[in-house]
Amino acid sequence: MKSSRTIRSATIIAAAVGALVLAGCSSSGGGGGDDVTLEFVQSGDAAQGGGYAMLAKKYEKETGVKVKVVEVPSDDLRTRLRTASQANDLPALAAAPDADPAWTDRMLDLTDIAADAKIVPALRVEDPEDGKVKALPTTLTGVGMFLNKTLWDEAGVEYPTSLDQKWTWDEYVQKATEVVDKTDAEFGAVVDSSAHRLRAFMFEFGSKGVTEQSDGTWALDSEGAKALEYFKKLNDDGFMPKAVWAAGDDPSATFKSGRVAGYMSGVWQIADFQANIKDFDWISVPLPQQPVRSTNYGAASWIVAYDGTGVEKQTLDFVKWMYQPENYKEYCEISGCLPAVEDVDITYKDDAYAFDLYNGEIAASPEIAARQTVDGLKNSYTGLAIDSEPLKDETVKYLNGEQTLEQTVTAINTISTEQMK
Repeated sequence: MKSSRTIRSATIIAAAVGALVLAGCSSSGGGGGDDVTLEFVQSGDAAQGGGYAMLAKKYEKETGVKVKVVEVPSDDLRTRLRTASQANDLPALAAAPDADPAWTDRMLDLTDIAADAKIVPALRVEDPEDGKVKALPTTLTGVGMFLNKTLWDEAGVEYPTSLDQKWTWDEYVQKATEVVDKTDAEFGAVVDSSAHRLRAFMFEFGSKGVTEQSDGTWALDSEGAKALEYFKKLNDDGFMPKAVWAAGDDPSATFKSGRVAGYMSGVWQIADFQANIKDFDWISVPLPQQPVRSTNYGAASWIVAYDGTGVEKQTLDFVKWMYQPENYKEYCEISGCLPAVEDVDITYKDDAYAFDLYNGEIAASPEIAARQTVDGLKNSYTGLAIDSEPLKDETVKYLNGEQTLEQTVTAINTISTEQMK
């Protein structure tokens, strides 16, 4: 059974004339050392950018090869790479959200590097056409739950702190409502407006999400529909702020206001919370189950290296160096990330328990929880690229009262089936 990651047809939208082009390299004669600059395009937060900057500085010191880390806003990254591909001016490498049919034929073979680095098997994604691994996960990312510990302690409400302690969504709602009633909190929870988070929520209700059926259509199962109905009730009852999903309000800022009991987000928030939450204590806790224990996890992004830049060998050397245990370990520690490779022991300066909790939830999750980013990459290999996400788009309409649950499920099924053709 396949799981869905919303896909569009393989038609590539032409990039706007005059868009900026990314230079793949600058080199005098393609030589080594100081003659070569590898351009590395990525999009991430300050912690990730700091990790890449550290690697670039360390690599130049060791080899003389410069690595220029170019930060691109996440919303612009796909367009920038497509524009560069169409202009035949791709960077040396990128940390991309997935592959893109505009440049999949330009991806270098990273199979040997993946094997040497001991990439987590679930994230060693082979191109179905030739069996080669052409993208490496930067780090592992997963959905999780944060609480405003100060509010819960003030209210005197207990919560689980380890994976051997369980709670259901019903129990979470009851306890978080008590926190709101006993403190100045305004909401019981906030959830990122993201299909990634919504899938985790549905998996916890026993759903498999939107999957391919025996007749070739794609459909959301009854457990998923039940989860959507539950999710809408939390919005309608004022347990969650409607403006996050309905109007695009920032969920992280909403949680950081100190007026929300809990936040369903992901591991990438830990570094940000460590640096920026000063007015209250926060804590990572197990996700609620209804009744399934599940996160939604996969690659935070994918390292891809491009052919036709003139510095292919130097680029592959750098990628191989990145994934050497001592370098990759240092990157994860600086960036506050979960490793996507095996047998690397990360030492976190703070909140090591939170990273352990995420690892435990990932290990305990059903197989379906790892498919989103993997399927997206596979679909890109076969000529399909991301455009829209009907699971999220139609859920927003449902939450806003624009359509019924039945109409929402039908729309998700219809659009998903059309986009997978």
